[in-house]
Amino acid sequence: MRQFIRIQLSLLAFCFSLFSLLQAEAAERPNVIWIVVDDMSPNFSCYGETAIQTPHVDRLAAEGVRFTRAYATSPVCSTFRSALITGMYQTTTGTHHHRSGRGAHRITLPAGVKPVPQLFQEAGYYTCIGSGLLDLDYRSQPFTDRSRGRMGKTDYNFDWKRSIYDDNDWSRRRSGQPFFMQVQLHGGKLRGASAEAYAAFEQQVAELVGEGADSGEVLLPPYYPADRILLEDWALYLESVRVTDYHVGRVLQRLETEGLLENTLIVFFTDHGISHARGKQFLYDEGTHIPLVICGPHVQAGCVRTDLVEHIDVAALSLAAAGISVPDWMQGQNILAQDFQPKHAVFAARDRCGEAVDRIRSVRSEDFLYIRNFFPNRPHLMPSNYKDSKLIIQRLRELHATQGIGAV
Repeated sequence: MRQFIRIQLSLLAFCFSLFSLLQAEAAERPNVIWIVVDDMSPNFSCYGETAIQTPHVDRLAAEGVRFTRAYATSPVCSTFRSALITGMYQTTTGTHHHRSGRGAHRITLPAGVKPVPQLFQEAGYYTCIGSGLLDLDYRSQPFTDRSRGRMGKTDYNFDWKRSIYDDNDWSRRRSGQPFFMQVQLHGGKLRGASAEAYAAFEQQVAELVGEGADSGEVLLPPYYPADRILLEDWALYLESVRVTDYHVGRVLQRLETEGLLENTLIVFFTDHGISHARGKQFLYDEGTHIPLVICGPHVQAGCVRTDLVEHIDVAALSLAAAGISVPDWMQGQNILAQDFQPKHAVFAARDRCGEAVDRIRSVRSEDFLYIRNFFPNRPHLMPSNYKDSKLIIQRLRELHATQGIGAV
């Protein structure tokens, strides 16, 4: 263990050698962009995916630091965002049930806790959340006159003031004002869940990035049967990764065109893993292991970090990069700080998702994943309108009933 920690500290020292906190005048402070992608595991070529190529995310990795052991503290979107936007575990703030706090029972943050955009705003930043593109919204749909002001995904489980966001794009900020932008991309959701959605997405893929992946060459994880429907779905999922990479490239091109790229910290990550039977909503690595790439001023290029980190760390490192004090209540850590100590473990929680009431906790160390299921008598895939609407889940249930492929 001591040798392992010495190795990790050596890696951290290398990656931190050219990183310093920016505490200069406001005009010199970096812009901060989070590129947050829905429903996507680390299936990018810089992470070893061979079936497709993702040159734009690969570029970020080549020009910045890539984390190989980054994990979400929640495997579902709203609780992930509740944690992300506060830098705190969702179980700490009471926002751990998916899409809670929307009815008569309201949820408010603990006294003194502020969402990250508010902290940026108080420091003089222009805060925005959208697609980062001038022609498409965060769902990759063309803007209309009615939708042009549409914000990005604000799927939080607590009451928050809309005023923490100035806009859905940085283009209307005052001259010289630094901005904090959340670029929301639809990611794995683009492929849909039905045969009709698959067909529509295939056409979109052909128009944007050319010929799609061949389902005959797709390799499924060993715990899924090599069934035609599952293979076709996985091929389309990989195409959603390619389209995501294409959109990342468009955002980078816009930043270059506007002369903003050199002074912008970009943090690229996803909200959880692929939406599948063992992915989204569950605490296996397929559900919580995410890509995390950071690129920008004073970040060592081409660095690879293998230590354990959590998505709530993004809040702290972003504030620190902007020269904003990280609040004491924030549980995420500045993983780019020179005095950062490697974590021995990271944590995650799954609670109610839709109508499926559950409570599962996990601890991930360097070598082991411990999952504690508090309701072991309930089936892995409880009846759920969200899951059961997916063609792949319907097919798995059918295979289980007719061929005995194992419990689902």
